Amino acid sequence: MEKLICALWAPEGVTRADYAEQLKAALPAALKDAGATAIRLNLRDATVEPAAPLLQTWQQPQQDAVVQFWLPTANAHFRGPIDDILAEHSSRFELWVVAESTIIPNRDHAPQAGSRTWGWSQASFISFRSDMSWDDAVAHWHRHHTRVAIDTQANFEYVQNIIVRALTPNAPDYDAFVEECFTPEAMTNSPAFFDAVGDDEKFARNTKDMADSCAGFIDFSRIDIIPTSQFDFAHLDGK
Repeated sequence: MEKLICALWAPEGVTRADYAEQLKAALPAALKDAGATAIRLNLRDATVEPAAPLLQTWQQPQQDAVVQFWLPTANAHFRGPIDDILAEHSSRFELWVVAESTIIPNRDHAPQAGSRTWGWSQASFISFRSDMSWDDAVAHWHRHHTRVAIDTQANFEYVQNIIVRALTPNAPDYDAFVEECFTPEAMTNSPAFFDAVGDDEKFARNTKDMADSCAGFIDFSRIDIIPTSQFDFAHLDGK
């Protein structure tokens, strides 16, 4: 089995709100029928508009949605039906195969059968610093930054995905995709995001530690950080 991450761009003239509704209504079932499992949508709908100041943008225009799913193989020879479905539901799609590592599983607010997951999900497409080797960047991310991200944020889900290879020729040159879930308050309240409500000293310490750690391996000129609503469709697998 291989996990795929797909960035989607809305058809011309379709608002993000309408696009989110279209994707929820049709894309998971279509992907499931084509052999995908563990399907998850990350949508830029009205619910996450308050988090717009947290956006960081590289792509112009920036992707409008993300779909995550698993296939028995990402080999292009067998993936044609999946690519056709993604093309049918977007004006553009870009696809990567990744290696998933679940750092914090969502046990406190577990997804419910195609419904919006409580809180919100920060979907982060990141690129490593060009002055570091890939091995050194991953070493910093895994041996140092992971602990910092756990200790300085109020995230109740944290999934790291190292990009193994791009599957589409024009895919942006990201190195990783990260999904983290936070409380609704964390969209607009920075201390809530950094697990420091009512504690100014802790807030200052956590924000500095997180910023310093990110600077240790991320190229901030080549990232797309997108607040999303998470919709999980694992129930389609029949488990």
